[in-house]
Amino acid sequence: MGYYIDIGKITIEHYQTKLKSSYLPPSRMVLKEKLDERFGYFKQIGIKNIKELIQLLKKKDKFTELSKVNCLSCDYLTILRRELNSTLPKPNKIADFIWISKNTIDKLAKTGIINTEKLYDKILTKIDRQKLADSTGIDYTEILELTKLTDLSRIKWVGVTYAQMLYDLGLDTVEKVSKADPIDLHARINQRIKEHNIFKGGIGINDVKILVETANELPLEIEY
Repeated sequence: MGYYIDIGKITIEHYQTKLKSSYLPPSRMVLKEKLDERFGYFKQIGIKNIKELIQLLKKKDKFTELSKVNCLSCDYLTILRRELNSTLPKPNKIADFIWISKNTIDKLAKTGIINTEKLYDKILTKIDRQKLADSTGIDYTEILELTKLTDLSRIKWVGVTYAQMLYDLGLDTVEKVSKADPIDLHARINQRIKEHNIFKGGIGINDVKILVETANELPLEIEY
């Protein structure tokens, strides 16, 4: 399946249902409004899945045309586009994991591996990881740590700091995050943030619910 969810297989109907029950930040709650009318229009013009919808909203002329439809608006379409794009999170740069040795970062960069997406296909199995360790001279334990950080980086809105925090809490794979209790995880995350001064403020319960919900949507391909 690959690093990302296959957005071509997420139908408009499925995404509409998902938005109804999803936890969304306050700034995106507008996406729950007029769902039947708005997504009914998308279906009416022949949009079958969210890949097609993302491609449509990328086109400036089509975006402008859609914004003139009664049930839509420029503000709504902008927020919808952002939410859709977050389905495919930007890969984390290996160099941004500052606790990974520069030597390891440089060795991976020489093979063209500069971010978590490029690393993903090289670390799917134990054999793959051993081959990468042998070919680069990087210690297998460090390859395994990067494997888990890469896995976590696939979750929506999980940057390098968040990935390392989850790793340190023992939730070091997508599967473990997907099985976590959001209330318990929320408490543990904020305790760690406070103890280690990781972020200013804390992380809200809805953000943790989104984290767990999104982890449940990702394919589990990495063998541990």
